[in-house]
Formats: sequence, C-alpha cells, structure tokens
Amino acid sequence: MRTHFDELLAARGARIAVDDVEIFLYMSYWYAALYVVIEGWRELRLKDEVIDHLLESANVDLLRRYRHGVFHFQREYYDERFLQFIREGQETVPWVRELNQAFGRYFLEWIDAVGE
Repeated sequence: MRTHFDELLAARGARIAVDDVEIFLYMSYWYAALYVVIEGWRELRLKDEVIDHLLESANVDLLRRYRHGVFHFQREYYDERFLQFIREGQETVPWVRELNQAFGRYFLEWIDAVGE
C-alpha cells in the first residue's frame, strides 16, 4: 500500500485535494496495516532499540484508533478517528515512514540471519 500511495503522490505532484478518495484509501490501508504489525510486535515481545523508541510515541494510540476506523464500519466517511491521528499526532507522516522503514530493516535483517 505504501508503494501505491507513493506512486499516486508522484503522479499528482503532491497536490492532493482533501476529498481525493483513492489516495486516502491507500494511505488509510497502509496506516491501519502498520498498526497490525505493531500489535504483532508487542505480542511476540520483539525488541529493537529504534522500533521500541518509536513505539513510545503517543501516535501509537492514535494510530490504533485510526486502524479501528479503517477496519470497522463507520457511518461517516471522515470519521473523527481519522482526523484525530492527523490533527493531534506529532509529526505523523515522518513518524509513520520512519516506523515503516525500521520494521522493514528489522525483518530484512531477521530473514538474512535465518537464511545463514
């Protein structure tokens, strides 16, 4: 989803209307799926200094609420949980990208280690 989101941004010159449904869908799925990875990380009690530091952010709880807004029926398309993450979160876009990259790095290193 992140790849599709980035491709759409590049194609549209990063000028996004608030009601651009296609971009919002990709972004929402990516963000919600990222929270599912956080849930698994915590349940498996995995450890990584960078990831664990990023997970100390108040954004995690806002992302949890965002995930619920995405994966559960909402009467209103722009549910308050979506808007809270964007309005109240601390630097949410860079935080999501950094966390996503940290998870990618961690799991690629894990795959390399298992393959040896």
